[in-house]
Amino acid sequence: MKERLLDKLMKEKEAGLKGGLYHQTQIKLAFNSNRIEGSRLSEDHTRFIYETNTIDIKQGESANIDDIIETVNHFSCFDYMLDHCDEELSEEIIKKYHRILKRNTSDERKEWFRTGEYKLIPNMVGDKKTTEPEKVKNEMQKLLANYRKLDDTDFVDIVDFHHRFESIHPFQDGNGRVGRIIMFKECLRNDILPFIIDHEHKVFYYRGLNEYSREKGYLIDTCLSAQDQYQGLVSYFYPDIL
Repeated sequence: MKERLLDKLMKEKEAGLKGGLYHQTQIKLAFNSNRIEGSRLSEDHTRFIYETNTIDIKQGESANIDDIIETVNHFSCFDYMLDHCDEELSEEIIKKYHRILKRNTSDERKEWFRTGEYKLIPNMVGDKKTTEPEKVKNEMQKLLANYRKLDDTDFVDIVDFHHRFESIHPFQDGNGRVGRIIMFKECLRNDILPFIIDHEHKVFYYRGLNEYSREKGYLIDTCLSAQDQYQGLVSYFYPDIL
């Protein structure tokens, strides 16, 4: 039986293998997903944190503590995602992602923030309204119920779920990072090659989300391009797996 990409990543994780696909994926996913959300850490900073548990800041520079904490948290969230990857996507798993990603940050110290719980205060994405706080739980349950009804989940189904999740915007902050971890998980679980949205394509990614209801192609093409890029990385380590 052909070994899945998930199995490869899990074996590397459990072995503590340095320099492999798991190692590179941890760094690239954490860096790009956090950078899309405004982190000022570079990929080299992210790599240094992952590999040495320290950060190298040049004289005269500074680093935001939350950026560092959220980078470390992202590594932990990725591990949790792998460990529970074959489990059906649920509200509990999604809330756990958020709890891990935001723990020990300045947001967690705000009473109204509710780390690992749905938002209390209305929020917007750019100039677009999102689901009202009192309707979030119901909308999330409907989203997940409809997703579970799919007979054979494909790439477009996962991208479609991502758009709907981001439209609901269930958490006060951290929705993008949670959403992208979900996409990676669901690709692995369904034996679809996952992908990492590059922060350099942030404008195309946001355009795709904004235009999705009218034209799905923008977001799908951005994700397919990201998939092609990750395929190159996977092929380097495991040329026979694809």
